[in-house]
Amino acid sequence: MGNNIMFDIFPAIDLRRGKCVRLRQGDPNAETVYGDDPVAIARRWVDQGATWLHVVNLDGALGDSLDPEVLSPNLQALAAICNEVPVPIQFGGGLRTLEDIRSVLDLGVARVVLGTVAVTRPDIVREALRRFGSERIAVGLDAREGRVATHGWAQVSEVSVVALGQAMREAGVRWAVYTDIQRDGMLSGVDAEAVARLAEQTGLRVIASGGVAGLADIDALLSVAHRGVAGVIIGQALYAGRVDLSAALSRVREVLR
Repeated sequence: MGNNIMFDIFPAIDLRRGKCVRLRQGDPNAETVYGDDPVAIARRWVDQGATWLHVVNLDGALGDSLDPEVLSPNLQALAAICNEVPVPIQFGGGLRTLEDIRSVLDLGVARVVLGTVAVTRPDIVREALRRFGSERIAVGLDAREGRVATHGWAQVSEVSVVALGQAMREAGVRWAVYTDIQRDGMLSGVDAEAVARLAEQTGLRVIASGGVAGLADIDALLSVAHRGVAGVIIGQALYAGRVDLSAALSRVREVLR
């Protein structure tokens, strides 16, 4: 396929009250707890070959503000993962201000994902790009039927995902995480064509999130990697044993070599 195409697999570690959980379709009332030691879970994925991790502060996404003076249980867990795991961390959830962004980058996060503020305060995204650079900033394009959802997916805006993606690319953003909310945590499969189309329409490097059910979804996304699909976040499928991370990483190496 060519050596200039990059495609990463990001095991997801979703934090709620310091524990590793999964939600179905982002519903805080549909929660499964997978462990109370996020560092051990992070180590497990790295031991299986992960070269990135995707960590989410669900408490922040669902409305708890970050207090820079007090590390919440989730930020304590994030700091421990950054300190003890030797791969870059992509982190999102509840980052609403430049101070929030700086505080988690200072903890050791490699790239932040900005969701709600991309809609409500695009000026913060532009300033974050200016201060921290385009490699450290991604936007979260979270979609319900093509429209952008914000505030932990509780509110659906009138803004189309494509329009927001195009505006963010014009602002200087290079990276996006695209989540099809209706598929998230449902093991229902990925719409690889929709992800590729979004990448082409916006010019963003798009990381797919939500719905991975098995290796066939990895194959489908790899088949459109040349169109701007830069990776996939896998959560439920890993925790439910539907995807073996080592096998998925091997598949990526086979296709891209």
